[in-house]
Amino acid sequence: MEKLELLRQAMASHNMDAYLIVTDDFHGSEYVGDYFKEREFMSGFTGSAGSLVVLKEEAAIFTDGRYFLQAEEQLKGSGILLMKAGEPGVPTLPRYLADKLCENAVIGFDGRTLSYRMAERIREAVWDKNITFSGNEDLVDAIWKERPALSKEPIREMTPEFAGKTRTEKMEEIRQELRESGADFLLLTALDEIAWILNLRGHDVEYTPVFLAFMLIEEKEATLFVQEEVLPEEVRSHLSRDGIAIKPYDTIYEALSKLSKEQKVWYDSGTANYRIAMSIQNGMDMDSPVILKKAIKNPAEISHIREAHIKDGIAVCRFMHWLKETAPKEKLTELVASESILEFRKEMDGFLEPSFTSIIAYGAHGAIVHYEPTKESDAVIENHGLCLCDTGGQYVDGTTDVTRTFVMGELTEEERHAYTLVLKGHIQLARAVFPEGTCGANLDVLAREPLWREGLDYNHGTGHGVGYLLNVHEGPQRFHWRVLPGVKQATLEPGMVSSDEPGLYFAGKFGIRHENLILVTRTEKNGLLAFEPLTLVPFDRDGLDVSMLNTEEIEWLNDYHEMVYRTLSPRMSEEERIWLRQYTDKIVP
Repeated sequence: MEKLELLRQAMASHNMDAYLIVTDDFHGSEYVGDYFKEREFMSGFTGSAGSLVVLKEEAAIFTDGRYFLQAEEQLKGSGILLMKAGEPGVPTLPRYLADKLCENAVIGFDGRTLSYRMAERIREAVWDKNITFSGNEDLVDAIWKERPALSKEPIREMTPEFAGKTRTEKMEEIRQELRESGADFLLLTALDEIAWILNLRGHDVEYTPVFLAFMLIEEKEATLFVQEEVLPEEVRSHLSRDGIAIKPYDTIYEALSKLSKEQKVWYDSGTANYRIAMSIQNGMDMDSPVILKKAIKNPAEISHIREAHIKDGIAVCRFMHWLKETAPKEKLTELVASESILEFRKEMDGFLEPSFTSIIAYGAHGAIVHYEPTKESDAVIENHGLCLCDTGGQYVDGTTDVTRTFVMGELTEEERHAYTLVLKGHIQLARAVFPEGTCGANLDVLAREPLWREGLDYNHGTGHGVGYLLNVHEGPQRFHWRVLPGVKQATLEPGMVSSDEPGLYFAGKFGIRHENLILVTRTEKNGLLAFEPLTLVPFDRDGLDVSMLNTEEIEWLNDYHEMVYRTLSPRMSEEERIWLRQYTDKIVP
C-alpha cells in the first residue's frame, strides 16, 4: 500500500489520473530481466503476464487464466483488485480505463515498455473522452531505491553448424521481403528475432539466451543498437565483416527521429514500444518477416533439437526414477525436487540453464497452473496423490519444455479418471493428420473433446510454439479454440515446433498436465501433415485407467513408449535400462 501511495503522489505531481505498469521490457518480451520487474515490485504478483493499473482511488491487476489462483494468493492484503481477463463480465484493460476515467483525463506510462499496439487499443477505447497520454515518465524508478542495474552480459556467436544458415544468408532473405514491401528500412524490436537473424546468443534475460538490442536493416547496410560492452572483439569484428554497424543501445530513438518523412520504416507494433512508434515519421506497421522464418526450423536446427531432447529425456527419466524411488523413503519437498531436476540436467553435455522457472507442484499446488515453490509454500511430497512437474532446459542444441504428472502413491478414483482423461486429449492431438492451411485453432478441439464430453475444461492454451535456443514460448502458431478479434491465425507449417499440453485443475485438490513438444512433419499421404513427438519421457503408467483408452490410443502410447526406450536406452546404464523398460513396456488392454 505504501508503494501505491508514493506512486499516486508522483502521479499527482505529473497531473496523471491513471498510471499503467506492464510486465514488458523495451521489446515486448515475455520473460524480462530484473531491471524491468516494476509490476512485480509494485504489486507482489510474480506471474510472467499481467498489467497493473493504478488510479487515484483504486488499483487493479489484469492477468490471464494461467495465473488466477496465484494472483489471488499474492494480492491478498495489497488493496489491488484482480481482474480475471477473458472471464464473463470482466472488462478488458482498455475498457476498464474508459469506464473509470473522466473526460480530459491523463493516462501515464513508461513509453519504452508499453507496446504501441496496446497503446492504440487504449486510445480507441477512450477516444470519445478526450483522454491524453503521457508516455515519457518512469515513475516507479524513483520509488524503487534498490533497483537492479540493466543487464550487460557478454554475447556469444553460433556457428553455421548449429544455426543451419549464416547471418548473411538470413539477412538476404529478409532484405528480399523488405524489397517486396516497399519500405526503406526494417526495424527489429523483438530480442529473439535479432538473436536469430544474427546467429548470436546472450544472457540478458533469465531463461532466454537473448541480449538487449534493436536492429535497423536497409538494402545495403544494417545497424545494431546494443550496449557496446557486451560485444567481444571477435564478435564485433565478424559483424563488421558482414556489414553490420554498431551504435549505442539507447540511441535508437534519436536515429529513428532523424529519418526523413520520405523514408518508410517497417515495424511490428506487437513488440515495438510506444516511444519507438512515436519516433518514426513514416511507419508501416506489419508483422515482422522474421517471425515465420524463425518458427520454421531448418534441417540443421531440427537435427540439434532432436539431440537436445535425447539429453533432456535422459535427465528427466533419471529424475522420474529418483522421485518415485526416493519420495516413499525420504522427506522430499517441492524445492528439493526442483533442485534435483536441475542437477540431473546439469549432468548433460551442453546444458546451459532452465528454459523457465521449474513448476514442481504437489497435490493442491498442481491446480495453480504456473505455481512456483517458495520457502513459504514448499510442500512435502507425500506417498499418495499426484505431483505435477513442468520443467525445461536450454541446451547448446536447443530448447526443451516437458510436463509429466507423476503418481506418488495411492490415487483416488477421481484422480485416476482425470489423469487418463487428460492423456486421451494429449494423444488425440498428437495423432492428428491434417491438410496444409490448418491452424492450431482447428485442432484444439481434439485435445479438449474428452474433457468437454464431461463438462470439463482448462483455462489456458493447449500449445505454443517453441524457439531454437531462444524463447520457450514463441509465435506465430498456437493451439486454442478461442480466436481473438484482430489476431491472425498462423497456419501450421513443416518444421514448426509446438507443445501439446492439455490439463485439468481442481482448486484445492490437484492438477494434471501432460506435455510433449511436437514437430510438424509431412506424411506420405497426399502431402498431409502430422506431428512427430520430440519429447522422450514415459508417461507415468501408474496413473492410468486403461479401460478408458480405445485401441488407437493404446497403440499410440505403446509406440511412443517403445520409441522412448529405443532412443534413450543405448545411452543409459544397465540399472536405468531395466527401470525404463518397466515404464515403457507394452500396455495390454
